[in-house]
Amino acid sequence: MTDSRDGRTALVLGATGLVGGLCLELLLADPGWSRVGVVARRPSGRRHPRLAEVVTDFERLEEHGDAFAVDAVFCCLGTTIRKAGSQEAFYRIDHDYPVAAARLASARGARRFLLVTALGGDAGSRVFYNRVKGEVERDVSAIPFEGVAIFRPSLILGPRAERRTAEHLAQRLAPLAAPLLVGPLRKYRAIDAAAVARAMVRLAGEDFRGVRVLESDEIAAAGAE
Repeated sequence: MTDSRDGRTALVLGATGLVGGLCLELLLADPGWSRVGVVARRPSGRRHPRLAEVVTDFERLEEHGDAFAVDAVFCCLGTTIRKAGSQEAFYRIDHDYPVAAARLASARGARRFLLVTALGGDAGSRVFYNRVKGEVERDVSAIPFEGVAIFRPSLILGPRAERRTAEHLAQRLAPLAAPLLVGPLRKYRAIDAAAVARAMVRLAGEDFRGVRVLESDEIAAAGAE
């Protein structure tokens, strides 16, 4: 882990995705982060003097343990069951990889782990998707860090590399539904990916401690421009 006099260091997982890519842009734009790492299955396509990139299969994370010796890890890994191909593959990507990354980071002295899950995450849920999100929250929170932040966004708005038909339709309907979602329902409003990324980077800079869980409306407030 870098000396605090040299600035903070970060690692982004999922930097080729929507939220992870925006986190990477924010971190690289802030000189307070002296080194920003990426571990990904394909190149991010970015070039920057403070960017250190590792391209690898996530089954081989332990071969790149030094990449996890940072102050803060931004874990934005995630897929859909359809894209993964099976529930087993989905569980591997959305649970096993983040937990393996958190263990590596903790062992290398990382102080904080910031994890994107989803609204409704519940390890006791009968809904498979929600249960997986809840289980990764539970298992990452049990790993010794100074601080763990769990972000539970609702539908995330923004351009994706791959087209998700149902999600595309939901994004078009979201602005119409937003005025109806007030009070306790506010957390169900769709949220811009940029707001999620801003909230993550801002919280990472606050030296928070313990486990923080931010529901979607709290993320929107924390990530407001």
